[in-house]
Amino acid sequence: MAPEKNMRSLQDELLPSTPGKFKLEQRSSHHRQLYRCFSSTSTMFLWALFLIALTASYLSFHSFIDTGNRYLAVSWGGIQWERQVRNSAKTHRSGGMSVLVTGAGGFVGTHVSLALKKRGDGVVGIDNFNNYYDPSLKKARKALLQSQGVFVVEGDINDSHLLAKLFDVVAFTHVMHLAAQAGVRYAMENPNSYVHSNIAGLVTLLEACKTANPQPAVVWASSSSVYGLNEKVPFSESDQTDQPASLYAATKKAGEEITHTYNHIYGLSITGLRFFTVYGPWGRPDMAYFSFTRNIIQGKPITVYRGKNQVDLARDFTYIDDIVKGCVGSLDTAGKSTGSGGKKRGPAPYRIFNLGNTSPVTVPALVSVLEKHLKVKAKRNVIDMPGNGDVPFTHANISHARTELGYKPTTDLETGLKKFVKWYLSYYGYNHHAKPVNN
Repeated sequence: MAPEKNMRSLQDELLPSTPGKFKLEQRSSHHRQLYRCFSSTSTMFLWALFLIALTASYLSFHSFIDTGNRYLAVSWGGIQWERQVRNSAKTHRSGGMSVLVTGAGGFVGTHVSLALKKRGDGVVGIDNFNNYYDPSLKKARKALLQSQGVFVVEGDINDSHLLAKLFDVVAFTHVMHLAAQAGVRYAMENPNSYVHSNIAGLVTLLEACKTANPQPAVVWASSSSVYGLNEKVPFSESDQTDQPASLYAATKKAGEEITHTYNHIYGLSITGLRFFTVYGPWGRPDMAYFSFTRNIIQGKPITVYRGKNQVDLARDFTYIDDIVKGCVGSLDTAGKSTGSGGKKRGPAPYRIFNLGNTSPVTVPALVSVLEKHLKVKAKRNVIDMPGNGDVPFTHANISHARTELGYKPTTDLETGLKKFVKWYLSYYGYNHHAKPVNN
């Protein structure tokens, strides 16, 4: 309204109603016109500034509110957050450990965290809950952990500030590093995710560990994939691992070299675990046994690969409970790190162990066991194995782990798959005949 009124006033001054007066008052009129013109323009300018300031204040306020909401929703830190971390890290047994478990929302991470908490160790988890596979399964695992008193921080291991804060709040005695980008075939679609998690993330974590005081002992998940194209069986820790068959394997092999470097330079106690095809309840949906189960139930065909000369692929399938025993045994026997403030004060342990079942089973035999427990016949589509990074067989020599860790797997594939199928049918709402349960 104010700008329109000012414009009308300006028009009235420039167009007088009496032409005779115009000549007589021309000079004085010009002065008045000029003054009012500047006055009117100044008023408009002030109004514009006011509106701009008001708009900016409004937008800033809402931006502050939105930022605050996002901060409250996804951020870490603060008194309440620190209290949750400390409570979760408290030990409840004599000589108990305080363990930071990375990848706690993952398959192995969840089981290891539960086992440690159950026996009285302090456990704090961290996971970024990415969408490599269904995040709802990871969130369900998180809920399971929370029900048992394990606090899981939602964050990325590449966040050096978050890791520094965690080590500032808790003097962790051990780190169980299980966070990683898993899967052999997915590397052909998203190679950068493997470098981000398995190499950059590992280095960021080791940097945090080396500067921590005291330094924690580090146990981390390597992989049987590092054996790559090795044809000597069973695979032993002393075998050469310089022929990776996939980018995933290459990043895990790189991880072994990187951890050795931090052990040598900074005195970090390092234990690397080469897992062999882990399966069981709460498993990963991208694994063959999991996807086979889903497709068999739904009446969809499954793809079964075979190797050269039509030889069946074989895997050293290892049940999750046995893997957990190996992880916990590694934590229990890990020697102390010898550095302080990033400076090495003496040699520290560097170990690598195979954790497998040492009884390879062919993939067709696996399918037959699933058919038995599901009471449904699979529609098999057998094709030659493509060049996607998979290897024809895996077979673990576990004598080193047996001697040093007391590791002894006790679950055969028949028993393990029976437990997995029972969990699967319950979790996804099927009855024992693999029919959906109506809710």
